[in-house]
Amino acid sequence: MEGRVGRPLSNKKRLDWIDAARGFAIFGIFMVNVPAFNAPFFLYGGEDSHWTSNVDQFVQDIIDIFFQASFYTMFSFLFGFGMQIIVENLAEKQLNLKPFILRRLFVLLLFGIFHAFLLWHGDILISYAVIGFLLFFFFNRKKTTLIVWSICLLVIPTMLYTGLLYLVRDQLNWVDYEAIDLAFERYGNGSLIDVWTQNYIDWRYSNGIFSFVMLTMSLLPLFLLGMVVARVKWLHDVEKHKTILIRIWWLSLLLFIVLKAGPHLFENPLWFSMIQDGIGGPASAIFYLITITLLFQKGATKKWLYPLTYIGRMSLTNYIFQSIISFLLFYGFQLYGKVSPLVSVLIVIVIFIIQLPLSKWWINRYRYGPLEWVWRCLMYKQRLGNKRAKT
Repeated sequence: MEGRVGRPLSNKKRLDWIDAARGFAIFGIFMVNVPAFNAPFFLYGGEDSHWTSNVDQFVQDIIDIFFQASFYTMFSFLFGFGMQIIVENLAEKQLNLKPFILRRLFVLLLFGIFHAFLLWHGDILISYAVIGFLLFFFFNRKKTTLIVWSICLLVIPTMLYTGLLYLVRDQLNWVDYEAIDLAFERYGNGSLIDVWTQNYIDWRYSNGIFSFVMLTMSLLPLFLLGMVVARVKWLHDVEKHKTILIRIWWLSLLLFIVLKAGPHLFENPLWFSMIQDGIGGPASAIFYLITITLLFQKGATKKWLYPLTYIGRMSLTNYIFQSIISFLLFYGFQLYGKVSPLVSVLIVIVIFIIQLPLSKWWINRYRYGPLEWVWRCLMYKQRLGNKRAKT
């Protein structure tokens, strides 16, 4: 068994609509990340007193409804989905999955450490890697077990925490002005060491034990649901399972409207934010995923969505690339705190549009993105061919 050699999934077996969904998720994650790159309000409050115009408020509402908590959850689902495919690929070759998965998660952890401490405190890769180790408790479990665990992890902590927030709802509108001033000084006017120092402070603030436990309750159930869907092949054979996908689409759309958009009809109370993000976020993620999947089965819409597959096939590279550009813009060119929500959206659109042809150019010449290639080589402990043969 140990003498057998593992190989990544061949390009012929890839599901283009899954790659397109990953590409769309990269866009959505970037839309949420740039405002957090640009100002400290996501961590320390105070955005309503800083961005006061009607346009600013409207843009923030749009991001909150359509982007916030929708795309890291979609990527979490796809992370579990992809992990299950890798497990099945290794099992098909009669390989011991443990060393391969351990290496995969350890390399992801290294990428995350680099990203979190040199580029941005809001890194999600460390969390994916660490929480991913918990999947070893679930790889050999039945589908029903995974579903029960995912529902319990998703619903019970969310409802309990929402109840606690409701009890202290009058004390939730806090703003840490001292932390805000310090972030503006270090990120906006400081040296590289100042930036890294503040970045570490922000990472430590947002990654306490309680925060990590709550994040685990958010990510792990999506990992498990992704594994279940990969097992039952609903997203592999779309036409065969179209009826169930459409039913889930309608249910996720209803939850999306009620839980994500609905609170804005009642001034979007902070105490409801856990339900809005913890349940409404996954619902919107599933809605987006199934929408892309169904649209990809039609020739006209597939043509328009296909460029997203290039982004998705090198999603790790594009995610890190976005952080590098943001680091240079906001810390290098000292635009920190000076970019309005509307301009933030325009920055995201422009950079993403640039990434589309760059990703296409790369994928037409190489099988994997540069970081994806390194990741696979280290996972499979061999130098994999990457350059495509000329035709």
